[in-house]
Amino acid sequence: MKKFLELGEFAICVFFTIVIEFTTILFRFVFHLQATRDTKSFIAPLTFGIRIHHGYLGIVLWLFSYFVKSASWKNINFLKCAGISLFFSDLIHHFVVLFYVEGSPGFDIFY
Repeated sequence: MKKFLELGEFAICVFFTIVIEFTTILFRFVFHLQATRDTKSFIAPLTFGIRIHHGYLGIVLWLFSYFVKSASWKNINFLKCAGISLFFSDLIHHFVVLFYVEGSPGFDIFY
């Protein structure tokens, strides 16, 4: 039976999760950008007012990696790792970083 993630894949996923989260922190706290506030005018009409978190994209990529059969093994692992990294970065950002810094996870479903 194949392991869910090999040790090397796990390390890469952790690395990219940290990179994505630090990028998110940079935009939020250094550049003072907030997705709910700063993207509302042009994204909300496209999503019917539903807020799209990068964790949602992560779930889609993660699941998609299990259904892709024609791509090479490395492409499938890239999709899986990208999905896992996006998903866990979003969880960490909302339920650890924002909860600790602002006292609220700020996990808005709608704009």
